[in-house]
Amino acid sequence: MTRKTGWIRPGRSFPPGATVQATGTNFCVFSRNCDSVELLLFDRVDAEPTDVIELDPTLHRTFYYWHIFLEGVGHGQLYGWRVKGPFIPEEGLFFRGDKLLLDPYTKSVAVPSTYRPEYAIEDGDNAATMMKSVVVDLSRYDWDNDHAPHMRPGKTLIYEMHVAGFTKHPSSAVAAQHRGTYSGLIEKIPYLKELGVTTVELMPVQQFDPFAAPQGRTNFWGYSPVAFFAPHAGYATGAAFNDADAGEAFNPSGPDDPTAVVDEFRDMVKALHAAGIRIILDVVYNHTAEGDEDGPTLSFRGLENRAYYIPHPESRGRYANYSGCGNTVNGNQSIVRRLILDSLRYWVSEMHIDAFRFDLASVLARDEWGAPLKSPPILWEIESDPVLAGTPIIAEAWDAAGLYQVGSFIGHRWAEWNGRFRDDVRRFIRGDGQTVWPLMHRITGSPDLYLDAERDIGRTINFLTAHDGFTLMDLVSYARKHNEANGEENRDGSDENFSSGWGAEGETDDVQIKELRLQQIRNMLLILLLSQGTPMILMGDEMGRSQKGNNNAYCQDNALGWLNWEDLQRNGSIASFLKKVLSLRRLHPAWEQDSSWILPVEHPRIRWSGVRLHEPDVSDHSHTLAFTLEGPGPRMHVMLNAYHERLSFALPEAEMRWHLLINTAAKEPFAEGELSPVSGRSYYVDAHASVLLIDGVSQYPFTI
Repeated sequence: MTRKTGWIRPGRSFPPGATVQATGTNFCVFSRNCDSVELLLFDRVDAEPTDVIELDPTLHRTFYYWHIFLEGVGHGQLYGWRVKGPFIPEEGLFFRGDKLLLDPYTKSVAVPSTYRPEYAIEDGDNAATMMKSVVVDLSRYDWDNDHAPHMRPGKTLIYEMHVAGFTKHPSSAVAAQHRGTYSGLIEKIPYLKELGVTTVELMPVQQFDPFAAPQGRTNFWGYSPVAFFAPHAGYATGAAFNDADAGEAFNPSGPDDPTAVVDEFRDMVKALHAAGIRIILDVVYNHTAEGDEDGPTLSFRGLENRAYYIPHPESRGRYANYSGCGNTVNGNQSIVRRLILDSLRYWVSEMHIDAFRFDLASVLARDEWGAPLKSPPILWEIESDPVLAGTPIIAEAWDAAGLYQVGSFIGHRWAEWNGRFRDDVRRFIRGDGQTVWPLMHRITGSPDLYLDAERDIGRTINFLTAHDGFTLMDLVSYARKHNEANGEENRDGSDENFSSGWGAEGETDDVQIKELRLQQIRNMLLILLLSQGTPMILMGDEMGRSQKGNNNAYCQDNALGWLNWEDLQRNGSIASFLKKVLSLRRLHPAWEQDSSWILPVEHPRIRWSGVRLHEPDVSDHSHTLAFTLEGPGPRMHVMLNAYHERLSFALPEAEMRWHLLINTAAKEPFAEGELSPVSGRSYYVDAHASVLLIDGVSQYPFTI
């Protein structure tokens, strides 16, 4: 390609990345310890560069920022960086001048069909086969007055989902070219609305390396990021997906226009907002796909390794591995702090994202050498940033190296995934000992963990299952994990899941076992949705989705990892029950409270019982709990029996008369229309069952 004379200008050191202007594009990248920097331009994603421009440090360098302005270069231009410098691993210097590097600030990534991470490990020029950065003019998109839907306090239901897995199976019935894409998700928005979902939490959509998995498998979940600003190109229309009908893969390099993915992502956001659904991104700022010191040089390592990663305490030539994925992002280093904040601001301001869930957020509580910080700068900056002020932030408050901060995470805004809720509810339902007292705390927003009485109760995210672990159906179908399909001899994934097969391991034709399993699912969903806090469910749990006992299906880009929509016909009773309990939660004002039901101490809104009235049995061997929930709204009395025998529970006096609304052991577990009155001073609750009575209301849905 012929370029006009004088098309190269010095450029400027801000903003980082590629910024489209009236006459061209400004490029800027950070590298401190390098010797020289080259900018490469490409006409095709799988071709050699058309231009290789070596930056003159006297013209194109300000402090540690390398910059250049190219006239006539604009939207859609493919580019990459090559950075030359010392390769001295023992000193933390990993410059590889023969490797094409992604721009950390790129807004889109183009992936050639020939890409493999090993080409970023082996010696030699790899420009043609590597992922390319893409210049994107963000001003070209029309948001049509898009805005985030308003959420009433206490009425949120989070639905954690995988963008591709949601519609990739042929049974999804979306258009074939939309399976596994942002557009496919749009087609399923009516289903989400009908289910009662108010918020979707998308598993990683920041561009990731699908090859970052062992033994030739696929990193399906996406916890292997390479670009923190770019939506994953593999979820765009025309990108790769396995078509079970056609038996072939579509174009693995993504759409023909590498900028299209940005607009398709924004189309999805706009459609969800129009339907009243908010979007949480699961963001991964704790590690990257570059892996350990023997991994591929894709971007950060080759630009300035010393800045981006935490070194091993014994050697700068190795990485600290607090993420469990080979490396740890140096989140409290100044350059990296700015990168993370800029990325978050971008997703909010330019992509209209409503909230974030931070994977292994406790990694960001470590200093530049890995030691835990009492007051981590990056976490406080995220909390106090004005652009993010209206954006909920959720921490997975632990890391892979033992730093567990559930209940002690910093700040006044951070919400937390409540891992204790998951474990304590599972243990109670399974019939473990010493579970009643913890369950009382979980139901009332975990005040034993969150000691601040002024804390918003919605900041505890309650869940039974998540992507990492058993699905809800597998939780009641397997006592042990079965991860053989992952090729790691069943060593991966958690060994303790607090699960049970309830009479069989895995699939069974025994009708009684199958009915008991569904009953236990209803029990857990009822506790989840009756508890204070923000509930989250996992994609497919509402239809009994199974992963055949695999509790770590991160590399299963196949029917095992996809949502089979035929399960909705097989297990439709779960979705029906979920929707009805959700309607109770929406109608009743008890869940609009922003403080724990145990407060004020002098007049708590919740009164505990067991089989005896006002005498909760919190002994080690107890398996029962009951509670009465006073106003506002109709009074309710809930009885939970995790024992293997039918038990009689004493009832409190009713102001008018108790009526049966929910019995998880009944053939029709949720009563509708005319409710059955309850006579007498006690009520028998079947083994492994839960019952909810409502005072003075004879019909449902009721008016409050």
